[in-house]
Amino acid sequence: MKTRLENNTLTLFLEDRVDSNNASAVEAEIFEAVNAHPGAAIAIDAGNLEYISSAGLRVLMKLRKLAKKALPVENVSAEVYDIFEVTGFTELLDVKKRLRQVSVEGCELIGQGGNGSVYRLDEDTIVKVYKPWMKMEEIQRERDFARTAFVNGVPSVIAYDVVRVGDCLGVVFEMLKSDTLGHAMRDHPERMDEYVDKYVALARALHTTHVPAGSFDRIQDVFRRRVEKLEPWCSREELDLLNSIIDDIPEADTLTHNDLHPGNIMLQDGELVLIDMPEVTTGPPVCDLVSIYRDMISAPAGNQAQHIERSVGMPKEMILDAGSRFFMEYTGIREPEALKAYFAKLGLLYAFNVVMICGSGSETATRMAPMLMDKLLRGVVIPNEQAVRALFKMM
Repeated sequence: MKTRLENNTLTLFLEDRVDSNNASAVEAEIFEAVNAHPGAAIAIDAGNLEYISSAGLRVLMKLRKLAKKALPVENVSAEVYDIFEVTGFTELLDVKKRLRQVSVEGCELIGQGGNGSVYRLDEDTIVKVYKPWMKMEEIQRERDFARTAFVNGVPSVIAYDVVRVGDCLGVVFEMLKSDTLGHAMRDHPERMDEYVDKYVALARALHTTHVPAGSFDRIQDVFRRRVEKLEPWCSREELDLLNSIIDDIPEADTLTHNDLHPGNIMLQDGELVLIDMPEVTTGPPVCDLVSIYRDMISAPAGNQAQHIERSVGMPKEMILDAGSRFFMEYTGIREPEALKAYFAKLGLLYAFNVVMICGSGSETATRMAPMLMDKLLRGVVIPNEQAVRALFKMM
């Protein structure tokens, strides 16, 4: 039997058939390898396994008792996965199907953002290809979020399987006759009012969709996890202050997308649907409005214009126009000075949001964290902490 010891994990490679004819011999080889590496975690690679009978499954049950955590069985073919599923072993073991290979060579690029790029595979499907550093659990979470959102009535595309695209991972989604909302705004400026109305309607649909507890992370819990990652650049007192502000964020069982710009929204048969969903949480709508302000008002007006143009899919002047129209329609504020005052309030919450992003663990956020802690945490958030608390409650 082939084995591999890496990072204190012993991987056992099952091949061909494991049935009543050889189950005893396979069991002996497995436990010989396991006993030779006491203390190592155990994993099974079933990439070359063609069939497993009940006798083989019982061997895995014995091995499961020795595993320090749920026994992972990876690279399982569709045929073998059916055996695990029909016998209930997908509930007893951590069984993962073999990822199918997908090529995007020659495929149309229809969108790109911070986490990856979206390609059209054919008339019926697209694939979102994630950056190489994105972990399987993060990608699987977005796929699960998309499914949960769809089940709860959120206008989102149907998610299919996780696939491998070269050295990267991706998720295949259903998509028909579609383009991003950003591209539609760019290509048909005469329809901007219509598209903005749809954009606002989508945001309101999210902000009034109630979901069962536990369907998504709470925005407060996400923020608290990020606060702890700010420890290298903040004092304990500063971390406690941030946590106390988070305590004042109102509870809500409605959804916030947290990255709701037109480059992350698809226009399909005249309707808007969401595809980019790794940051979806439950929380008050103002948390979403802060992210829209970030992408549609602050970024195109500042030194991030080139990046946001690429993500949203249209020139910065059009982004600012669409962003202003969005907020006028969403809030009902039409008078320029009143809208400017509203943006100033969102800007204060945006400073808090950027501090939270610094704890996200991304390479850019980590690099920028020391400077942003001085500029935004100590220069804006702490001096205005009471206003930040009040704005989370009133907006």
